[in-house]
Amino acid sequence: MRLIYLSKIQARRLLATFMLILLSITFVNANKSDTVGVFLNVKKELPIYSVQTDEKKIAISFDAAWGAEYTSTIMDILEERDIKTTFFLVGFWVDKYPERVEEMARRGHEVANHSTTHPEMSKLSQEQIVKEILTTQKKIEDLVGNKSVKLLRPPFGDYNDRLIQTCRELNFHVIQWDVDSLDWKELGVQPMVERVTKKVDKGSIVLFHNNAKYIVEALPKILDNLLIEGYTIVPISELIYKENYRMDHTGRQIPIEMEPEG
Repeated sequence: MRLIYLSKIQARRLLATFMLILLSITFVNANKSDTVGVFLNVKKELPIYSVQTDEKKIAISFDAAWGAEYTSTIMDILEERDIKTTFFLVGFWVDKYPERVEEMARRGHEVANHSTTHPEMSKLSQEQIVKEILTTQKKIEDLVGNKSVKLLRPPFGDYNDRLIQTCRELNFHVIQWDVDSLDWKELGVQPMVERVTKKVDKGSIVLFHNNAKYIVEALPKILDNLLIEGYTIVPISELIYKENYRMDHTGRQIPIEMEPEG
């Protein structure tokens, strides 16, 4: 048997070549494996977390899955400031509180989709995803007609490429947030106020929940702060771009016309 001896430099070069080949194979197969995609952090598809805009314009939103105690009061607070917003509703919440859904539309807010059973959407098949979306969408449309919008916020913020691609086929935009009020942690009024007002920026999407413990005390302070700062607050469908945009690595929509030349 003939033995081949390698110098340290040759060994390093051979190892580097081997690693490059291995990395290339991994990238080629990334499309075929969610596990590899997560490991390499090369997720192709992203939902909308925020938008790039020169205007001092933002959107706030409310997820509704359990309870409705504060929902009408929230709408009173919004109406006092002439603000319209977006409510994301779970199907079983729609079934339990149809009068609140109708009130949202009557008071000028848009009503969006938060799934039917509040599952982890990344664990579903395409068929199950379609059922989760379309079942609730029909319930919403039957109640509020043109105040329903084709926006989906996946429960827990959980998504994968399959969800984004399926929503695109259904003509839905998947919406996340870049400012989380953390109202569900029940940290108190002032922590909510400080967190939102310090983190918000042009093009932000803010997450609230309709039945959070301190929402009715914190919301007026937050809104008044934002209005004093000169922000215009609009529903999400009026903030996001529907076409001629790209997504950056943070999930921020960048309109094509704002791309730097050259």
